[in-house]
Amino acid sequence: MSSLFKNKGNNTSTSTRQLSYSSYDEAYTERLLEHYKDRLLNETNLDHLTSMEASEMRVTIERLVNQYMSEEKVVLSKRGKDSLIDQLVNDSVGFGPLEPLLNDSEITEILINGHEEVYVEKKGQLTLTELKFRDEAHLRHIIDRVVAPLGRRIDESSPMVDARLQDGSRVNAVIPPVSLDGTLISIRKFRKDPFEMEDLIDLGTLNDPINEFLTAIVTAKLNVLISGGTGSGKTTLLNSLSKSIPEQERVVTIEDSAELQLNRSNVVGMEARPPNVEGTGEISIRQLVKNSLRMRPDRIIVGEVRGPEAFDMLQAMNTGHEGSLTTVHANSPFDAFRRVEGMIIMAGMELPAHVIREYIVGAVDIIIQGERLTDGRRRIVSVSEVNVQESGQVEIRDIFRFRREGLDSNGEVLGVFEATGNIPNCLDRLKVHGVEIDERIFQPESVVGTRDASYII
Repeated sequence: MSSLFKNKGNNTSTSTRQLSYSSYDEAYTERLLEHYKDRLLNETNLDHLTSMEASEMRVTIERLVNQYMSEEKVVLSKRGKDSLIDQLVNDSVGFGPLEPLLNDSEITEILINGHEEVYVEKKGQLTLTELKFRDEAHLRHIIDRVVAPLGRRIDESSPMVDARLQDGSRVNAVIPPVSLDGTLISIRKFRKDPFEMEDLIDLGTLNDPINEFLTAIVTAKLNVLISGGTGSGKTTLLNSLSKSIPEQERVVTIEDSAELQLNRSNVVGMEARPPNVEGTGEISIRQLVKNSLRMRPDRIIVGEVRGPEAFDMLQAMNTGHEGSLTTVHANSPFDAFRRVEGMIIMAGMELPAHVIREYIVGAVDIIIQGERLTDGRRRIVSVSEVNVQESGQVEIRDIFRFRREGLDSNGEVLGVFEATGNIPNCLDRLKVHGVEIDERIFQPESVVGTRDASYII
């Protein structure tokens, strides 16, 4: 400990080791922090410490630090000691400087571009924070704390990793040589209390008529494809829609990285597994979809289809597992349909294009298109029904959509949700399932909503 108590190269005797917090320079404080962190790691049962509740953990660390300071005759002000203990808790058994951001319920995403640049997303807008890590080694230590308990590692031989925090937040990290700008980390946070449809209405993601229709189609076991770009709210909407599934039904969820929070009984989840460092042991989404059919599901929810598993998902939808939901990355309902076509081809199905399309039409009933607008807000921009015409062509008809009208002085997108005037063909099916819906919600309030309301493939 003697190296900690030096001032401009002069040794300080034991009898004068009493310094006020204000006399510490930043470098000294960092050394003091590292010293007590080492003592905690070396002299305590870390597993026991991390198993404590947060309040109990803090009290225990505070007691130990007081003991260490007494032994070494170090004096700190209350403010200094509180700050030191906060950092010790965060660095030793937490995630260091990230802890305040992780605990901020308003932050939905944390983006780290090297140790000196940290952005956060609040209400859809990115903001640069003042937070910095000491150096790259400090940042790498934090990501190691994330992945080590999961049996994962990140190093030059394996420079990319996906992981999940205990609260469900999803973490992606990339390090050199793949990254050109130091360690890059993105953390997508999730609410402790998942959004419900009423919350999305309050946020302006959709309106009451759209909510009424979406709740009805999920209750009546129509198959739904949610489309949208990255960060457009697909998973949030999927999670909210699942609340409309009757309680007596058994739900199986399949995800690449677990994000869904279905607060209901009789729901079981499976998560894909990447290959290990030897390149073996991978369990794909496709394998999980096939396995789910043996688990007596009433509904299958796939967090996202992005490859050959799309064929198995559609096969399940076509063979009695109605009411299934999934998401896909696409910029429009038309693009979503095309992407699913491409995924089936990826599955090695040597089928004519018209057969593939008939297969998709037989499986997918509704496509919901989400979008994150320029002001950061998420909107459902269209709700479309998939039909096949007598000519054999596929028709994607908009039932509802969001019509933009410009920007206000604050840069917020102005617009209205509107019905297009297209009456869904699925209304008879809703009635069979005992779901009554007022057809007046499909009537447009103006002729504007009746234009260009369908796509022909």
